[in-house]
Amino acid sequence: MSALQIAALVICLAVTVVAVALFAKAIGRFTAVFRLGQPDPTRTDDKGARTATLFREFLGHTRMSRLPVVAAAHWFVMVSFGLLFFTLVTAYGQLFDQTFALPLIGHLAPFEWLTEVIGWLSFAGILALIAIRQKNHPRTQARKSRFFGSTFWQAYFVELVILGVVICVLTLRGLEYALGQADGEATATTLHYPLTFFIGNAFTGMTVGGLEAAIVTVAAVKILISMVWMITISLQPTMGVAWHRFLAFFNIWFKRHADGRTSLGALQPLKVKGETVDFENIEELDEDAALGVGKVEDFTWKGLLDFTTCTECGRCQSQCPAWNTEKPLSPKMLVMTMREHAYAKAPWLQAAEGDREGLAEETKAAAEVALVGDTGYDITSPLTAYNPHGPDAVIDQDVLWSCTTCGACVEQCPVDIEHVDSIVDMRRYQVLIESAFPSELGGLFKNLENKQNPWGMSARARLDWAKDLPFEVKIAGQDVEDLAEVDYLFWVGCAGAYEDRAKKTTRAVAELLHTAGVSFAVLGDGETCTGDPARRAGNEFLFQMLAQANVEVLNEVGAKKIVVTCAHCFNTIKNEYPQVGGQYEVVHHTQLLNRLVREKKLVPVSRPAEADTANVASTAESVTYHDPCYLGRHNGVYSPPRELIGALPGVELREMPRNQEKSFCCGAGGARMWMEEKLGTRINTNRTTEALDTGADRIAVGCPFCRVMLSDGLTSKQSEGEAREEVEVVDVAQMLLAAVRRGGEPEAATATAPEPEPAPTA
Repeated sequence: MSALQIAALVICLAVTVVAVALFAKAIGRFTAVFRLGQPDPTRTDDKGARTATLFREFLGHTRMSRLPVVAAAHWFVMVSFGLLFFTLVTAYGQLFDQTFALPLIGHLAPFEWLTEVIGWLSFAGILALIAIRQKNHPRTQARKSRFFGSTFWQAYFVELVILGVVICVLTLRGLEYALGQADGEATATTLHYPLTFFIGNAFTGMTVGGLEAAIVTVAAVKILISMVWMITISLQPTMGVAWHRFLAFFNIWFKRHADGRTSLGALQPLKVKGETVDFENIEELDEDAALGVGKVEDFTWKGLLDFTTCTECGRCQSQCPAWNTEKPLSPKMLVMTMREHAYAKAPWLQAAEGDREGLAEETKAAAEVALVGDTGYDITSPLTAYNPHGPDAVIDQDVLWSCTTCGACVEQCPVDIEHVDSIVDMRRYQVLIESAFPSELGGLFKNLENKQNPWGMSARARLDWAKDLPFEVKIAGQDVEDLAEVDYLFWVGCAGAYEDRAKKTTRAVAELLHTAGVSFAVLGDGETCTGDPARRAGNEFLFQMLAQANVEVLNEVGAKKIVVTCAHCFNTIKNEYPQVGGQYEVVHHTQLLNRLVREKKLVPVSRPAEADTANVASTAESVTYHDPCYLGRHNGVYSPPRELIGALPGVELREMPRNQEKSFCCGAGGARMWMEEKLGTRINTNRTTEALDTGADRIAVGCPFCRVMLSDGLTSKQSEGEAREEVEVVDVAQMLLAAVRRGGEPEAATATAPEPEPAPTA
């Protein structure tokens, strides 16, 4: 054995021992930190479906596909991590014997082909990813870059490691070919080295000894690069850009829904020590029970796993409406900050009380700092809104309350982090324990508690929308004893009952259902707010009070099938009322109306010649459709509204650049409808500008919240002379009613309503 081999063996084996020991210690540290979180027994059901979901997302890269080029490049890099592990084993063998090959498969042609193909594709993939990171670097795009705020030295380190390893793999293959040629081995042919033989040709003329020395050197370099990588990440538990290679598998497997659905729709119920808390058993809780999340250890173990898995890719940040309108909230940086804080505080939580005085000052500071508070950040430098080790708070309260809960972050995340649940849990603590929330929410909570609607209007006014309709609107409990007598309960919603613009949608839907022969009834003054704004603002008990009252009424009248016009009511009744005992078949009005058109129960024949200002939209040749977040991302309903628009003769649909899964929020969700935007620019103005840029005559919506926000944005633009006066915001139902009225009575109107297409489960 040569001196070079001896030196390489000693160094490589010593470094390997250190690397493996540190890696094992890091795994133990992760496990200990996750155990600090609260229990969550809902994450291990249906193991078969969870495993299938893992393989589908892992091998299919379904969560990465939003950026196809990145997805393709990342797939080859990801696959190479596993397949090229065999080349690492081979490298150890080559330190002893430079002709070493794995038993059985080492010289098997298909295995060699796969190794070389994956090696070259991984090489191309990592170069593409490096180029993409540089193209989107903050030095040229500032905060518009999805990498703004990411830890660049870690990303560069990982990229260079992958590049170095792949170069070593391909070089070793070439050297093996050259050595085999020199020794006259039968396997040293292009059949066994189809994509690296030309590298080997570059070493023609070297002696056998020189080739052997080169193999030892490159193999040692490959081993050292891999072990230095392992040592580095073991010493950096918050290095998500590296650790997600391992943790993403677990985070995907433990995601909320075993079947792989995005973790949106229903919010997770309030829990204490893994047990659901409701309004009725609040008195049984311990006095020190945390309602929501007030400290990092109040997160569940899955929440801590979420934070640790973040790879800092910034997809969530690039889609966030708050971040895109110059507000301090970045879902990515929020998660990164929580991760840093969790691992800084962990030693304090794990230490015995008597040992805490001897801990590092940074650990003591992390133990004492509030999770949410006033960090004194500078709005021009949003990074200062995240202060994981500072004296005031981990994150600023403006970060927490900027969220619209639109779900863009969750929908975009390639490793299934559940940002919205974490944000709402922190809001719950602020509201229920600290009574610290924006002043505007005080009025909202008071109106919901006293008048059961956000506007504080009288319940007697809930049927004002139905005045002067040319047909009777039946009321459940009065005109209809049991809802089995009608096809649907029409849930009007607070906006549909009280807000003037939304009333037009309510009347249009009622008239369309009547025209199509679909019987329905309403609750009238028996209907109250579903509780959506209260829950997303963190007032969980107010939500439960409203939800339980509604469920009691719905069950009393025998509600089974419900049609709603509000995307927020749709989501709450469909996905969250089952948590409080309400199981109903809920359909959005665009879904039902679309089915009625397809069944010829409603027949749109042409564009209206003139406007009916009460219910019907004016003439328009082009329309752009805005996807409501709680209809689209949270519930997967994208096609029915578009199909309805497509069924209108002479109407062209012009999509905005951000549509469907990537649709931009109107700014009303997360109770932001009742909070003033004091930071950055207005979200609704941003979205209105995008809609106007399509040149469409009309902006169509499917939610009253969206209608209010976009109408306000349009009015602002029109007053500034930046939009044509004839452009308007209307609900899809109004457009359909206009076309149906032109056609008179539909051909196939019957008294039996068709079954609507079920909405994709959230």
